Amino acid sequence: MNRKEKLEPKLFKVMREGYSLQQFGCDAVAGVIVAIIALPLSIALALASGVNPENGIYTAIIAGFLISFFGGSRVQIAGPTAAFATIVAGIVAKDGIEGLMMATIIAGIILIVMGIMRVGSLIKFIPFTITTGFTAGIAVTIVIGQLKDFFGLTYAEGVSPIETVEKLEAFVKFFDTVNWQAFAVGLVCLVILFAWPIVSHRIPSSLIAVFAGIAMVKLGHLNVNTIGDLYTISNSLPAFQMPHFSVTLVQQEFTNGFTIAFLAAIESLLSCVVADSMINANHKSNQELIAQGIGNIGSVLFGGIPATGAIARTAANIKNGGRTPVAGMVHSVVLVIVLVLLMPYAALIPMPTIAAILLQVAYNMSGIGTCVEIVQRAPKSDIVILAVTFVLTIVFDLVVAIEFGMVSACVLFMKRMSEEAAIRGWVDFDELDENDPDRTELKKIPKHISVYEISGPLFFGAVDILNEITVKSFTKALIIRMRSVPAIDVTALRSLEMLIKKCQKKNIALIFSHVNEQPMKALEKSNMVDIVGRENFLPHIDDAIARAIEITEAE
Repeated sequence: MNRKEKLEPKLFKVMREGYSLQQFGCDAVAGVIVAIIALPLSIALALASGVNPENGIYTAIIAGFLISFFGGSRVQIAGPTAAFATIVAGIVAKDGIEGLMMATIIAGIILIVMGIMRVGSLIKFIPFTITTGFTAGIAVTIVIGQLKDFFGLTYAEGVSPIETVEKLEAFVKFFDTVNWQAFAVGLVCLVILFAWPIVSHRIPSSLIAVFAGIAMVKLGHLNVNTIGDLYTISNSLPAFQMPHFSVTLVQQEFTNGFTIAFLAAIESLLSCVVADSMINANHKSNQELIAQGIGNIGSVLFGGIPATGAIARTAANIKNGGRTPVAGMVHSVVLVIVLVLLMPYAALIPMPTIAAILLQVAYNMSGIGTCVEIVQRAPKSDIVILAVTFVLTIVFDLVVAIEFGMVSACVLFMKRMSEEAAIRGWVDFDELDENDPDRTELKKIPKHISVYEISGPLFFGAVDILNEITVKSFTKALIIRMRSVPAIDVTALRSLEMLIKKCQKKNIALIFSHVNEQPMKALEKSNMVDIVGRENFLPHIDDAIARAIEITEAE
């Protein structure tokens, strides 16, 4: 953790350094383009999250502005993202909007506390296999959730699946109700989404797909559901909503809040890292976490949903000249104008078009290439963690997947570290053949002195190696060489304490050679240095051997 990092929004630093009119022009252009990109995505992600279309716009406006204003990145663009869609939809279906508001407020508080406590750098301790696994799993849940609208299926009355597995079962069961006109609209839009960038990068492919979908349905008089057929759309500005507070609701939503906070932290800081590599800058991770907390609380208080840094929109901001947080703020202001003037026209967007947009989003976030690379190159244990995290995310939820992934990763790490720990006793010089090449590298020590060298961390998973230390009836001194022991824990200290008592009982002098800083502090704190005698802790093996000879000769 970097405790010296100053908690100050990047915007303030930008303004102190001098903000030119020319840079404002670049930021304004980037902000407008990003707003155009964010518009259909925000609507699509809101629908995927089980809320009304305008709630997605509210999120991009409020959270986008607050996170840019208070953020620790120069170019981060925040708003609703696909990573939250399945989680939010589940919360809304089970606990309603009140449950979602409370979960997001809890998440915001957790994020602010994380930033104040300066734990932003701890996110790097989340194994790459876990983040890859649950991200790919979320992508699959999005795909499954959009199959109904993409194929235009009609479910029987009362059938409203919530869990991903239930959605897949319903899709298979009611596939015979497929609307081929809806499927044609979705397929054309999907082709446009992937093919349009070949033609032009200036106009977002999602916008072209929206226009194409509307044109197909209206001009072809197709029997395809549109947003207006299923939702009532409002173009009113975001209004403050007082959340309902109760101890029961807080307890009920705390786990969901933690999940949202965890995911928001990972997604936003990952986006910041990607952005840093593109503009050769450094973000403030702790300030970014605080901004994410403020942005999420602000979002739900004004009718929005959870938000985080959006990698695709951030990259688009950079590519179009955005270099300061002003671009993100402009993006929010432009969306306010779009909301008031153009939101009623969103009713014309076909649902298969929305599904196609989300299918592209899912493909982009799935990291198929990364998964393949891990399977080809990573150790089997990492592949297992990736696969299990992926499956658990789909079958259960993100909380179960992360819990299992983290526990499994920690256990495997400890296993690997325990395998690195080893102990070996020095071979008796006189027992080696005179022609043995190793003989010249050994030190000649008296027969009644034993030397054991430990390597690797001494922790609860590796303390068994201390049982390999044996002493013979004629042993008068035992030297423990610890130059290759970087760390020691309380379980290993307990085992060393038992070894010390064993040596005292047999009247064997115990001497330590080259004890590193952390193990030495631990031994001092446990009072073992005083028990053994500080004079019996030597910096070099030669000094330890000399000390052993001195003690045994004196006896």
